[in-house]
This record gives sequence, C-alpha cells and structure tokens, in this order.
Amino acid sequence: MNIPVIMAEQPPLESALMNEVPLLPHIVNGDSGQQVILVQVNPGETFTIRTEDGHIQCIQGPAHVPMMSPNGSMPPIYVPPGYVSQVIEENGVRRVVVLPHSTEFHPSNHPSMHPPPPHVPHYMHHHPALIPHPHQVYAPVTGTGDIPPQFIAQHPPPPHIFADQEPRSLHGRSNFNHRDERTLKAHERLQKRLKERQVGGPKDKPNSPPSSPHKSHSISPTNVQNGYGKGQATCSVTGTTTGPVKLKPSGKAQSSPQVDGESGDSDLETKVLQELLSGIAKPLVSEIKEKSAVLSWNPPSSSVGEEDNADQLPASCDYEVTISNSGKSGKFKVVYLGEETTVTLSELRPATDYHVRVSANCNSVRGSASEAASFTTEISKPDSPAAPKLINRTKNSLNLQWKAPNDGGSKISNYLLEWDEGKQTPFTECYFGHQKQYKLTKLSPSVGYTFRLAAKNEIGLSDLSETVQYYTAGSVPPSPAAPHLICAGVTWMSLEWGRPSGVSCDESITYILEVEDESSGYGFKAKYNGDELACTLKNLRRSSSFNCRVFACNSEGKSNPSMVVKYCTCPDKPGPPSKPCIKGKAHAYSLKAVWEPPKDNGGAEITKYVLELSEGLNENKWDMVYNGQVREYVCDHLNPGTWYRMRVYCISNGGQSQVSEILATQTAAIAPGPCQPPRLSGKAKAREIALRWAPPVIDGGSTVTEYTVEIGEPGRDGRLVYKGPELECTMGSLLPGKIYSFWIKAANKVGYGPRSEKTDISTVAAPPDQCNTPIATCKAATCVQVSWECPLSNGSEVTEFRLEFGGMEGCMQVIYCGPALSYEVKALIPATAYYCRVQAVNAAGPGYYSDTAICMTPASVPAAVNVLQVIDEDQLEIILPSPSTCLAIQWEEPCCHGSEVIGYNIEYGDKQIAAVGKVTSAIIEDLQPDTSYRIRVQAFNSIGAGPFSHSIKAKTKPLPPEPPHLECAVFSYQSLKLKWGDGHSKALTTGSTQYTLQMEDKFGRFVSIYNGPCHTYKVQRLNESSVYNFQIQAYNDAGEGPFSEVYTFTTTKSPPPPLKAPRVQIVEENTCEITWEALQPMKGDAIVYTLQIIVGRDTEQVYKGPATSFHFTNFQTNCEYRFKVCAGRQYQDAVGMQELSGPYSPTVPFSSQRPESASSSSETTVELTKVNKETLTDEQFAALIVVGFAVVSILFAFIIQYFVIK
Repeated sequence: MNIPVIMAEQPPLESALMNEVPLLPHIVNGDSGQQVILVQVNPGETFTIRTEDGHIQCIQGPAHVPMMSPNGSMPPIYVPPGYVSQVIEENGVRRVVVLPHSTEFHPSNHPSMHPPPPHVPHYMHHHPALIPHPHQVYAPVTGTGDIPPQFIAQHPPPPHIFADQEPRSLHGRSNFNHRDERTLKAHERLQKRLKERQVGGPKDKPNSPPSSPHKSHSISPTNVQNGYGKGQATCSVTGTTTGPVKLKPSGKAQSSPQVDGESGDSDLETKVLQELLSGIAKPLVSEIKEKSAVLSWNPPSSSVGEEDNADQLPASCDYEVTISNSGKSGKFKVVYLGEETTVTLSELRPATDYHVRVSANCNSVRGSASEAASFTTEISKPDSPAAPKLINRTKNSLNLQWKAPNDGGSKISNYLLEWDEGKQTPFTECYFGHQKQYKLTKLSPSVGYTFRLAAKNEIGLSDLSETVQYYTAGSVPPSPAAPHLICAGVTWMSLEWGRPSGVSCDESITYILEVEDESSGYGFKAKYNGDELACTLKNLRRSSSFNCRVFACNSEGKSNPSMVVKYCTCPDKPGPPSKPCIKGKAHAYSLKAVWEPPKDNGGAEITKYVLELSEGLNENKWDMVYNGQVREYVCDHLNPGTWYRMRVYCISNGGQSQVSEILATQTAAIAPGPCQPPRLSGKAKAREIALRWAPPVIDGGSTVTEYTVEIGEPGRDGRLVYKGPELECTMGSLLPGKIYSFWIKAANKVGYGPRSEKTDISTVAAPPDQCNTPIATCKAATCVQVSWECPLSNGSEVTEFRLEFGGMEGCMQVIYCGPALSYEVKALIPATAYYCRVQAVNAAGPGYYSDTAICMTPASVPAAVNVLQVIDEDQLEIILPSPSTCLAIQWEEPCCHGSEVIGYNIEYGDKQIAAVGKVTSAIIEDLQPDTSYRIRVQAFNSIGAGPFSHSIKAKTKPLPPEPPHLECAVFSYQSLKLKWGDGHSKALTTGSTQYTLQMEDKFGRFVSIYNGPCHTYKVQRLNESSVYNFQIQAYNDAGEGPFSEVYTFTTTKSPPPPLKAPRVQIVEENTCEITWEALQPMKGDAIVYTLQIIVGRDTEQVYKGPATSFHFTNFQTNCEYRFKVCAGRQYQDAVGMQELSGPYSPTVPFSSQRPESASSSSETTVELTKVNKETLTDEQFAALIVVGFAVVSILFAFIIQYFVIK
C-alpha cells in the first residue's frame, strides 16, 4: 500500500533538515513482504536522504519520494527539536504529519490522532543501520509488524526527551489559538481543582492523590507502535495511558458547559488515581545473562505530595511489563502481568539490545508506562546448526553444504563436520574450517555415510546438529531369480523371490513385480514396487493363468527382468442349487424330493450333491440323508403329520457351495395312538378321585384336541364321565372304600384312537358319622354314668370312642378313649353342672362330635379345708392372753357342696375337739408351755360333717426367763466393766437369750445402754469417784422377763497425769538442781512428787514432797546419772490417808565431769544443755509409740493371715 507522508504548514526547515534530521535510506533490501512508502514533500520544503554510496541527496518540494519498507510497517520519522510527528489514518491511508511543538494544544477534539514517538537528540549521528558494525550481528525480530535492524536506534536517548508530547491537530494553526470557549472553561476548572488537591485539597477529601498538570488524558481509537497504527485500543509507545477516562464529545455532539462541568466532577477521582499510577519510576535491570535478566521496580509515586504516596496507593495494584528488541520506538510486547515488583525475563536472545518499561493498573484505571530501561544480553555460543544437505554425489564422493546458525552475538569462526566413515562406528572429525561446504572423496560406491555438524565462535562450540545419512552412487543390480508361488487362492496369489547375487547386504534394493493376464491382451503390468521379497497379488480372475517376472532396482537404475513363470488361480466354489421340491403326493411315512443344478459351477464340474433333512420348523439340527450325483431322493421312515425342512448343497473342486433355499413340507396325519392308563392325581378321597394322564406317544401327526374318560364298577359296563381337552379331571359322588375302573381315549382331526388299558382305583374310607347326644345319669353326688350309641362307620369299623367331660362347655377335656359304649365319671363336685360329648374314630380318622349333654350332681357334705395355718403373734390384731399357753390358727372356707357351712370342728392334742361357729379363725387356750400340738379342722353343714383337713404342727412358746445377777468386774476412774450370767462374753445370737442393760440418768430415769446376747458390757465416759445405778432384764422367744433389782457401782479416783522430763542444771561445783512442772490440785486433793535417780541398774528415791525442784549434792565425778519424776494424789477415805501415784516421766541424763580449768561452769552448762537436747521430746516419743503399734499390728495381721486363714 502507498502511505503518503505529508508535512503540515510550518516555517522553512531546510537548515534543520539538512543538519539535524537523521537520513533515511530510500531503498531497503528485504524479503518478498516489501512495500512502497510514498513520502510527499510540500512546496518550499526540502527532504534530505543518504544514498547507498554515502552521498547526501536533497529533494526540493513539491515532490513524491518512493521508499521501500521490508515488512510493510511504517518506519520511524525522526524530527528536530521543537517538532513532533503524528500518524493519522484516513480512508485506509496512513499519513505522518510533522508539526511544531506547542504546550497549549490539547487533543480532546481530535481522537483520531496518535501519540507521537520519542524525539531524538540534537546533532544525532548517522543511523546505525548505515554504519557497519564489526563485531555484533543483530537477528531480525520475528512476528508481524516488526522493524528491521535498519530502523533500530543503537544510541542511548538524550536526557531531554519529551516523554509526554501531545498530538497536534490536522486542521491548521488556527486550531491552536482559537479553542472552544467551553473547553477552556472546563480545563480551567480542572486545573483549579488539581491545584487545590496539590496544596491541601478540600476538607472533605484530604487523602485524595495529587494530579499532574502535564498528564494527557486521551484515548486513541488505534494503537500506535513504532510509528504506525495497528487498529487496536492498546497502550502507545510513548507511554500515554489509555485507561477508562471519559472524553468530551466533539462537534455537534458536544454537551453544554454545565453538563461538561458535572462530567469533570464525576471523573476527578479516576483522573487523580490515574495521575498517581503514572508516577512509576524507571525499572532496574540486574543479573543480565545470555538469555535472561532480572527486572525490579518501585511502586508508582506522584511528583507532588510524594510523602503521602504510600497512603494514597491502593493495596491491590497490578503491573504490566512490556519489552521491545527494536528500539524504544519499536513494538513492545507484554511479558508479565501481576502484583510482584520483581520478575525474571527469560527466553531472551544473546547479544541483543532490549528496552523494557512498566505500567501500573488499579481498579481498571491504567497509568502511563514508565521510562524505558535498556540493556544488552551477553554473547553466547552459537545455536545448534541444521543438518548438512547433499548437493552432489558420485560413486566415490559426496558434496555437502550447510547454512550458518544464529551466532549468539559472536561471529562464527569455524565449523566441525563429523562422520561415521560408513561403518556405523563412533563419529570422527572429517572437516574443521570456516567454509560452509565440503566434498568427501575416495568413498565406496553404494555405501551410506552419516554426518553431523557443529559451529564454533569465540565463546565455544555449539551443540551438534541432527544426524543425516547419504549414500554414494553405484551400478545397476543383476537380474534376480524368477519368483515362485507360495500359495494361490481364487482371486489372489502369494509370490516370493530372492536378492540378486553379488549385491551387498547394505545396499538398498527395491523390486518391481510385473504380471501378464493372457486373456486380457494388455501385456505385462507392474503390480508391486517395494523393498520386500514377497508380494500377494489380489483381485485376480478365478481359475486363470498369469505370467510373472520381477526386476531389481537401486539408486542407479533397474536391472534386466527375471525369467517369466506361469501360475494359475484356483477355481471358485459353485453356487447353491435350486430350492428342492416334492414330487408327487406326500405320504404319512415317506416323500420324494427333487432339485436343479446350480447356475454357476465356479469353473469346475459338480462332483456330488448333499441333501439334509431337519425335523420341525424351529430345529437347527440337520441330518444328511443323501450324498450322490443324482438330483432326486425318496425320504422314508418319517413321522406322520410332521413338518420337515429340506436343503441341498453341491461340492466341486472349487469347494462346497452355499446351501439352497429351505423347503418346509408336512407328511399326512393319522388317528392318534392309545394313551397311557390314567393315574391318580394326589391322594384318593372318600367320595371323589382326581385323575390325570399324559398325551399319547403317537399323536398321528395332528394335535390332540379331545379326551374322553369312562368309569366302570365291577360287573357293570363303563359310562362316560368326562369329555374335553384337559389332561386331568375329578370324579365326585363316589362311595367311600370302593374300587372303580377307568379308561381314556384321545382324538385329533382324523378321529378317535383306541382306548387305553384299564386302571383300578379305590376310594378311601371316611370317618364315622356324628354320634347321637350321650345320656348322663347321676349315681351319687360325686359319680355320673355317661352312655352313647355307635354311629355309621363309613367303610371302616369304629375302633374307639372319645368322651369329653368338663365343668364348662368350652373347656371340656377327653377323659375316656376306648371301644365301650358307656363310662362312669367319679370324683365330681356335688351340686355342680357338668357338660359332656362323644366322638367316634375309625381308620379314616375321627368323626364329628355329638351334641353336648348337661347333668347336675346333687348336694353333699362340705369339702375338706384346704388352707390351715398358725398365726404369729405380731400378725394378730389382738394380744394373746399368754403366748406360752395359747395358739392362734386360721383357715379358708371350703366348698359347701350345695349346702351352706354352719360350723367347724377343731381337733388338737389327744383328739380334743372344739366346735366353733361360721368363722375362719380361732384361739386355742389352756395349752402347755413349750409343747407341740397337731391341729386339723372339719366343716359341717345341714347334711353332715365333711372330711378333716390336713393336720399342721404348732408349738407353744416357753415361759419368759428370769433376770441374771449383775456384778462389776473391773473398776476404773472413767469406765465400769459389768458382767452377768454364766455365759461367754460374746455369745451367738441365734436362738439364745437376749439381755437389756439399763442405767439411771441424772433425772432418775433408767435408759437402755445395751441390747444383745453378750454377758459383759463396758460403760465408758464416766466421771471419777461417782455412783451409778444399773438394772438388767432377760428376754427370748417366750417374751420379756422382769427387771432385776438396782445395782450400785462407784468409779475410782483418777491418777495424776504423766509429767514431762525434768530439767537438770548445775548450780555449784558439786551441786545440781533438778526442776519439773507443777500440777494443780485434783478436786481438792493434794499433789506430791517423787524423784528417783538411776545409776546403772539401780534406782533410788531421792525426794518425795510437794516441791517442784530438788538440789542434788555429793555426786561422783565422771559418772552418768538419770532422773525421773512422778506425781501422786493424796486423798482421805474410810480407811485413812491414801495416795494414788501417776506414771513416771521420761528420764533425763546427767554426766558429772572433773573441771579442767578455773573457768566458770559455763562449759558444764553447755554440756548439760547438749545432753538435754539429745533427750526425746513428747512429740517424738508419741510418734515412736505410734510406729511401734503399727509394726505390731502388721505383724499380727501377717500371723493371722498365714496361720489362721490359710
């Protein structure tokens, strides 16, 4: 397509274009995708270019300069400072307009303009594409719309590049100065609000991000990359943002100023966020390698208010990384989308200049791209080259050629070619040099050689290419041997042949098999071409001859044909014969079948025919009935009225044919044969017989439609009792126990067959008939005689009768089974109604029961008393006068037997009888204590006395015991141990006398303190020297005895308590003082103390008196003494002054030693103190006693466990 480049009206730029515009080539060598770009030079303007020979050519306008684009893309137009280039597409034609730069221009009314490309510096050097580069080779960028290396800038951008240039209008300079008034007002309001946000913003939005006055908010309908449009709404190469910013409509569709202001207010937050996202800094490239690099960047920041950027930037922010290898104005490709701020760029090309930039996106608002960061990947070893290609070959040489691979940024210096020398051995070097072709000579003919290739530069050797095999030329192979036949079929033949003699096994040989059909007249035709030594020819004519020959071929040509051989295909199997048919009439036992030969004999004569016969229409079993060359056959020994199926097939040298169509025919039918005798179905009954039978074995070839059954009695002719199609029937109204004869006949459509043999069947006997109502006669009050008559036996003699008898009609029981016609029932209850019925039984079973008969027995004396028992004293409501001389009994009233009971007779002792009235309990008095009696009771009524009840044994209680003598066994100051009787202290409670011990309290009342069988009791918690009164009572089963007289006992005085160990202290040189604790007087009694000294095993009393200390003198030196003290209670009684001593205190040791110096007795005092410290305290002594008791208890428990329990 032609793309005119138009220069807009501007001041003359001859000097600027001559001195500052980089020169563009007018012809660029490219591939077949080249297209012509037409540059239009306006009048008064000059267009300067550099030719291929290096000369500068100036073209004055008006003129049209044609230029070549290698890939159809728009080349970058480099303009001097102060000017911008803008690409405009109208009606499918793209134009580049060069305009002067103006900061007052806003592209809001020109949406079709594209963002400008970046500017180039002043006095830019020659384009690098026109300057040869000695060391680096830059591979072309692949993909649609890529720019060739001639248009890639190889110099870094200057520091004063205008990154945010605004597009200019196409409608002349008047549009720059005469803007729409409403647009100016809206722009002024927006600028005012942006400045307010930069200073502090409104109070209601203190945290809103600041906006930039240099930001361009334009959305282009097309995407400009590398200076040309792609027709897609994506980001432009200059970094302007195409986020969701609403534009004001232009022309007639533009809104009023009021609506325009409201739209600006609604988009203010989006514009502020877009301004914040556009503040992203230039990314940092690190860890640059041959095919990878690490890219990192910081989150976006605004030029105003950067200290609040961390608070204004949203938490969820995505980043888009784009990269270009065709210069900063080239096509950028998206390589990363995500939230990370560090990515690794991989799959890069070595020694290639890359430009990368980053843009931020948040909530569908996209910021402009950052400044592009440039870096160059490191050089590497070459890529793996392609396999070498064969350009020429002879019998003794191979000429190979290859192409240079990607050099990895360093020029390829040498190539390494390896081969296997045609021996399939490990590869060896055959060439190493900088040439791209090599010829191998002195090779063997018809031999395959394998090659592989590698390239080398200053970095190292590349990977080896894929292996490839080429063969040298050879001679035509000799004629092979004639093919021979392996196997032949009807339409195919399998042939094989051998390799030509004298041919190497490694040489590749192919074969051509030619076949001639003599009947066709077309000569030989190739049927196979391949390297196999066998072939199967298909789709041949049957039973035909074919001439065959074979050729051997290699890369040099085809050999002479082999000897011609002739082989024949086999004949085919014949076609099926015609459908067989019946000749004449079909008889009952035979029929004659005929058929015609097949229409196609398969190329061979028919040798025989086979006739098969199948009985039935659905059977799959076929029987061969004929085998021969005759085409008719008589089938005999058939069944009458039976369907048969016939089929026939033939056999020739070609094989067996298919079977013919099947003929179905039926023989003539006859009357059915005799049936089997009928048999009994189930069991015979008394008055009916069920018969069943099977169909006749021979149905005569026709379905049996009817059966007849005849019955006959001995001496009588048979009569018809059944006629129908069923195979069973039931005959009723027969007599039990009688023999009957039966015959059966079957009939089909021809007629009835003969009668079957006779079957004799006897009916079974029936149970007897129902008996008449029995007759019951009362012989006594407890005896009834029942009689009955014998009913009809129904063919079997009655063997027994069953009599049921009972007091209720529904609860009668069988009381008799036997052949008698009467039975006497005894042991009945007088004045009671009884029911009875009878049943007859024979061999067939029991008959029905007779009707029920009722009889009433007369009244009688009462029945015997069933329940008689002695009543315990605690169960009586009244108190017995004397349990030792009285017994209370109770019974239940017996049955009166029709006459009311008026009294009872009680028999006890030596048949002493006591009569009582109509009661059920009585008390028998004036009995002997502790005596056993047998007692029974008899009831009587107006008729007489009934029988006595069973006797029971009862015993009167003994007399209560007398109180025992009470005495005190042990006296103590706080307890008294009392003893009574002559028994043990602990007696068994079973059957022994119990005792009740009572003590008088302070109110003068006696209170029970003990109940039990023991003879001793210890009363504790008493006061010392106090008087107590006691009384005792004995009781047993006979009752409680009287209380004894009152016994008086007095507790003793309590001894003084034990004292603590005395304290010993030396007062003088030969004197020590012993002190002890003092006790209070006990109930006015004086307390005296006794002090004893222990020397060795001797004990001596050294003091007795009321004092609590004693001075001990004249003790021996170097001798050990022990002191102990006890308290005594002195009291006056009738005898005189008495003294009650308490226990001694623990001993205290004292050791007397000779003084060694004239010092004071402080050391002795210290020694005595130590001795006193060694004496056990009261708590330690008590603990020692507890431990001793525990050890003794454990020892006793062990002894009891071992010696007593075990």
